[in-house]
Amino acid sequence: MNFSLFISRRYLFSKKSHNIINIISMISVIGVATGTMALIIVLSVFNGFENLIQSVFSTFDPNLKVTITEGKVFEPDTVKINKIKNLNFVDVVCTTLEENVLLEYNKKQHPAIVKGVTKEFESLSMIDTMIIDGSFMLKHGDRDFAVVGANIAYFLSIGVNFIDPLFIYFPKRNANISINPAKAFNKKYLFPKGVFQIQQDIDSKYVLVSMDFARDLFDYPTQISAIEIKLMPNVNIEKAQRVIKNIIGDNFTIKNQFQQHEVLYRVMKSEKFAIYLILTFILIVASFNIIGSISMLIIDKKEDIQTLRNLGLSKDRLQKIFLYEGWMISIGGAFIGILLGFIVCFLQQKFGLLKLDNMGSFLINDYPVKMHILDFIGVFVTVVIIGLVASWYPVKYFIRKYN
Repeated sequence: MNFSLFISRRYLFSKKSHNIINIISMISVIGVATGTMALIIVLSVFNGFENLIQSVFSTFDPNLKVTITEGKVFEPDTVKINKIKNLNFVDVVCTTLEENVLLEYNKKQHPAIVKGVTKEFESLSMIDTMIIDGSFMLKHGDRDFAVVGANIAYFLSIGVNFIDPLFIYFPKRNANISINPAKAFNKKYLFPKGVFQIQQDIDSKYVLVSMDFARDLFDYPTQISAIEIKLMPNVNIEKAQRVIKNIIGDNFTIKNQFQQHEVLYRVMKSEKFAIYLILTFILIVASFNIIGSISMLIIDKKEDIQTLRNLGLSKDRLQKIFLYEGWMISIGGAFIGILLGFIVCFLQQKFGLLKLDNMGSFLINDYPVKMHILDFIGVFVTVVIIGLVASWYPVKYFIRKYN
C-alpha cells in the first residue's frame, strides 16, 4: 500500500489529541456532502422541467418545420413534398397556413393567430389528447369549426354551445382606402367546437381551423406558410434535417423543436448554468472547512512530521499525506452527497414528495425530476477539483513552516 495514503487514512479515522479537529473534519465532510447533494437535486429538477417543456411542445409542434427564408408564404412544391413523404424516417407531413387576426366573441375582442391545418395535423400532433372541453373537429361536411386555446377561451368567455359564433377579422391583402374601415377586413365566422390546453404561450395565441377556411379568410388560394413533419421514433434529428434540406433547397429554413423555441431553451440552459455556478461557489465556501481541518491536523501532528522527516521521509511524500487527507474528505463528502441526492431524486420521481404550489394551474402537481449520468460525473469532478485546491495551500504553507 502507498505509505502516504496509509498514514493519511490513519490520521483521518484516528482520534486526535484535540477533539475539535475531529469535529471540524466531520463538518467538512457534511459541508461537502450537502453542497454536492444540492447540486445533484437542482440539476435534476432543471432536467425535469426541460423534459416537461419538450414533451408539452411536442404535443403541438412538429419534429421539423420548413418555412420560407424570405416572406411569410410560398407555393408548395408537390414533387418535393412527395419526396419528403416517401423518406423511410418520415411518419407524417402536414401543410399549414397561419396569420395574425382579431377575434370577436359576444362583443369581446382578442388578438390571436389562426392556424389552418390539413387533416394530417391530428396525426402529426397530440392535440386531441389536450382537449379539455368539446372535441377536436375542424370540419364536418360543409360546416367549419374552430378549436381554440384555453386562455383565449377564458379571455373571450367562449363556450362550446353552438349559440354564439366566433367572428374572425383579417385585413384584406389588396384593400383600397375607404371611409368605412370595415371594408378593409375579411370577416368570417364559425362556431367553437373544442378548447385545448397545452402551455400558456400556445393557449393564449392559437385558434385551429381547417385549411379551406384559412385559405378563404386570408385570400391565399394555394399558398402555405409551413410544412410540418413528424419523424419516426428514435430517428437522428440532425441527419433528418440534412436530408430534407437537400430536398427543399437553400430558399427554405428547416428547424427542429429546439430551434423553434430557441430563446426559451437558451434561457433555461443559461439559468441551469447560473444555478450550477452559484451552488459551486457555495461549495467552495463550504470547502474552506477542509482548509481549517488540514491546517489544524498539521499543527496537531507537527511532532509526527519531524519524526517522519528524521526517518528519511521525503518532503513530497510528507505533503502527499495531508493532500490525501483533504482528498479523502472531499471524495467522501462527494460520494455521500451524490448518494443522498440520488435517493432524494428517486423518492421524488416515485412518490412526488415535493408539490408545486400551483393551485391546479400547471400541468403537473409535483416537481419534475430527471437524473442524467453526466450531471453526476460533472458534480463529482467539480467537488474533487475544489477539494484538491482547498487542500493544496495549507499543505504547502505548513509543511514548509514545520519542515
